[in-house]
Amino acid sequence: MSHNPPIRWALLGAALLALTSCGSGSGGGGSDQVTLTYRLWDDQQKAGYEKVMAAFEKANPGIHVTIELLPYDQYWTKLTADAVAGTAPDVFWMTPTQFPEYVTKGVLSPVQVDASKYHQTVVGSFTYENKLYGVPKDWGTVGLLYNKDLFKQAGVEMPDKLTWAKDGTGTLLDTARKLTVDEAGKHPGDAGFDPAKVKTYGFASWNHYQTQWMNWVSSNGGKLVDKPFGKYAFNDPASVEALQFGVDLVNKHHVAPPATQTNPPTGKITDMFKAGKIAMFPANNALLPFVAPEATFEMGVAAMPEGPQGRSVNLNGLAEAVYAKSKHPKEAMKLAEYLGTEEPQKLMADGGYVFPALNGLSKGYVDYWKAKKIDVTPFEQEASGSTFPLPVTTGFTGFETKLNQIFNEMYLGKLTPKAAADQAVAEGNATVK
Repeated sequence: MSHNPPIRWALLGAALLALTSCGSGSGGGGSDQVTLTYRLWDDQQKAGYEKVMAAFEKANPGIHVTIELLPYDQYWTKLTADAVAGTAPDVFWMTPTQFPEYVTKGVLSPVQVDASKYHQTVVGSFTYENKLYGVPKDWGTVGLLYNKDLFKQAGVEMPDKLTWAKDGTGTLLDTARKLTVDEAGKHPGDAGFDPAKVKTYGFASWNHYQTQWMNWVSSNGGKLVDKPFGKYAFNDPASVEALQFGVDLVNKHHVAPPATQTNPPTGKITDMFKAGKIAMFPANNALLPFVAPEATFEMGVAAMPEGPQGRSVNLNGLAEAVYAKSKHPKEAMKLAEYLGTEEPQKLMADGGYVFPALNGLSKGYVDYWKAKKIDVTPFEQEASGSTFPLPVTTGFTGFETKLNQIFNEMYLGKLTPKAAADQAVAEGNATVK
């Protein structure tokens, strides 16, 4: 989960109104040479984009592209400061949660691509007032990473389909109980089971909106927001039931680590999975390059559990955004549109970096991980089903810290799911402009 530093949007809005004639800070070469700046935050993907930009420059000899890499937490602070100063990069990565702030303040240019060729959840994430503001780049979705070694040790088979229900029935909880073992070898429900001395947990349930509770809410028929650029709505009965289920996995059923160990910002849930202390771990496929190399066990991928209303998973896509005040708008748009074509998106997919947003190119990504003995087709299958974006509405980036604080209390058992949802929705809606 990202934790974005405070952003002075009011300052940004005022400054952008004043900067009517300023352009981007990207330097130009001679009269026939244009230098564009392309900014991203992922050092692993940077290696792939160096190849992509080399191919672009070869096809466009009058344009040079400089790649800027910034750590994620610095990325947004610097981007906002640059937008205020009129020196933002010509093309840069954009997320659904940051998109509303930037598009409503005039930082982004609309793009002209055939939107029907891309995953529609990604397209919807970057659409504002019926215009697309960003070339769809990629998507990542939530699946279930699992430790095959722990399953074998427990003599447990991964069910063909994991399910959950608010009353605790379903194959997910049943499987998680069998995989949860205390120091005496007892499971939850056994006489003498000690939840304070658990050696291995069956599942990772924790305060993480993208991979956890938002999926429970959506698969129970609840809604995160009433509409794009609308109001938060996850305090309805269906959503509260779903939140209760996620919390019960921790505090009632004891199949997931206590929130004292997992709550953000200091939680170490990923480290616990890599260390073999958790059997099933919901994660975005984008985490694979960071988890797979360090895992000392055989890792599998399964689809997320189906809820009472079926399976519905978060699909988080990125877009190639074009700075509205670029000094080289024609060339910047040319680069962004190129990045949305088959050649670069296939290169990134074949390198195992991302699932491409352009439809029909997933095979390269699947084959890359298959060669590493990880079958990622459950991610691909989920993406063709019911998916939803992160909340696309103004104020989310500022609200995120408060949301985490409130839900930390919920996972600790200090706030009921109903009270936590009511408080979070009220505070979140106060930030929507």
